[in-house]
Amino acid sequence: MDVAPLIAGLVDEITAAATPERAVGEKKYLKSDLDFIGATVPTIVAAAKRLKRNHPELKRPEVLRLLRSLWQQPVHELRMAAVTILDLYSPTLEARDIILIEKMLRESRTWALVDNMAASVVGPLWDRFPQLGTAIDRWAEDDDFWIRRSALLASLKALRAGGGDFERFGRYADAMLEEKEFFIRKAIGWVLRDTSRKRPELVAAWVGPRTHRMSGVTIREAIKKLPPDQAAAFLAAYKARRPTTNG
Repeated sequence: MDVAPLIAGLVDEITAAATPERAVGEKKYLKSDLDFIGATVPTIVAAAKRLKRNHPELKRPEVLRLLRSLWQQPVHELRMAAVTILDLYSPTLEARDIILIEKMLRESRTWALVDNMAASVVGPLWDRFPQLGTAIDRWAEDDDFWIRRSALLASLKALRAGGGDFERFGRYADAMLEEKEFFIRKAIGWVLRDTSRKRPELVAAWVGPRTHRMSGVTIREAIKKLPPDQAAAFLAAYKARRPTTNG
């Protein structure tokens, strides 16, 4: 199937709803080198869902052509559309597609593209193909903090649902716990917070011995869903052991 008409229709739909004012604001907000056309996230998601609804029969080769064509254009909204389509058609992906996904993650350079890809695409793909754990282990030690963040967030959905491999996530998080990078600190706290929704005792047991090593960003996120008394005790322990912090 020729995907060119699908791409043209998607681009036209997204562009028609864009505004120059929003383009300027979003580019400034995300501090991105990409071009912006000024379409909203709901507009992009709706356009991608409409494509999926109209073409549910697309097979993996067609999906990959669609993704590559959108991604090669240095336009933020079109790359976001590619990520959304990747998510919508993720059941068609195979383990080997982790190579393409990693390339996209490395070229994203922003949470606005990385986070959905890591949590909603990599995570379920890893669930289907456990052998991808080798790649995720490598990501957790990568020099690029966006790739390390992706390793952390790949566990998010499974852990939030009460499953997942918390021990593995804990190893990743423990190794990154004293990093200065905000997006790593935030990701650790985010996954801990969402894990604690169903398994607060598991998170409490992990956080307790590490309050002195955590940043303020991490611990404040991690304890949000813990019982109030326990959360207060952990925060007090953090403040007592680290009287001066930079977040």
